[in-house]
Amino acid sequence: MKPILDLSHGQLHAWMQEQGFPAYRARQLIKWLFPGRATDFDMMTDLPDSLRQQLKQTFYLWQTEVVHCHEDKDGTEKIVLQLADRGRIECVMLREGARRTICISTQVGCAMGCVFCASGLDGVDRNLTSAEIVEQVLRLQQLLPAEERISNIVVMGMGEPLANLSQLLLALADVTSQEGLGIGTRRVTISTVGLPAAIRRLAEQERHYQLAVSLHAPTDELRNQLIPTNAKTGVNEILAAADYFFQSTGRRLTYEYVLLANINDQPEHAHALVALLGSRKALLNVIPYNPVAGLPYKTPSKRATAQFGSILQDGGVNVQFRLRKGDSINAACGQLRREVVQLQDPSVDV
Repeated sequence: MKPILDLSHGQLHAWMQEQGFPAYRARQLIKWLFPGRATDFDMMTDLPDSLRQQLKQTFYLWQTEVVHCHEDKDGTEKIVLQLADRGRIECVMLREGARRTICISTQVGCAMGCVFCASGLDGVDRNLTSAEIVEQVLRLQQLLPAEERISNIVVMGMGEPLANLSQLLLALADVTSQEGLGIGTRRVTISTVGLPAAIRRLAEQERHYQLAVSLHAPTDELRNQLIPTNAKTGVNEILAAADYFFQSTGRRLTYEYVLLANINDQPEHAHALVALLGSRKALLNVIPYNPVAGLPYKTPSKRATAQFGSILQDGGVNVQFRLRKGDSINAACGQLRREVVQLQDPSVDV
């Protein structure tokens, strides 16, 4: 037996044909799978009993379990999912007006080693399968009333998405298809710490998603301290790959910059960013740091943040400051998973 979500929509159609069922049965099945209306195959009452029995004998419907869910007063919901091998991941629902944005993970843990991030503190266990990525989307869709649909997806949760690009692309193809949730590719943003070869590969795909590059420092000297993998690439090589993505797809890039008090929030850092991005057609998304228990990094003062923003704006950088959401539920990726582990086993040092 294997997870039914491991099969693409095309493979589901092929399987149904192989079993001797008409094509419309595959369409009926997919309507149950998306947006996750069924908790078991017996609920799919418009399918014949013989087909439901065959599905039960061949496939798992769900392979994740919700082990923890937190909701912030601002409407942000974060869930911890336990996988079949007992690994754990996080995903988030953010509500803002009519928009329903979800944040999903691509790996159990992370190998990038960003020093201020909770996701990578324990390293990486493995890549997620396409089915495990799709299940996050469906689990989050289940949090919404029947009349509401997910409007946006950001792949900014645990893990480096471009280190698991093949499985991610398979998952997004199903989610964005009209048979799936019909979410437009312009409403899907993939975030990367900066893997140049994978950025170029993404640019050459038929489906063009939005790309966000987690920059966090304007120089290699500082970025090497914050993101150890930068030593293998470098800021200039990452920017060159990002420029190639823009030229190939026409999609404006977003650069992410987590603002750390007294580390990368000084005027000289802002002026260096102006030199890097002032002439590029891109958006710089500045995010005041969301503190992580056990790490020494702090949120910058309002004065430092305002000064930083003024220098960028005066230098012609298209900049926005992201509002922090979900502080009371540890919404920064990796935080809640570690908190839940410690609650369930206090002997674990997180």
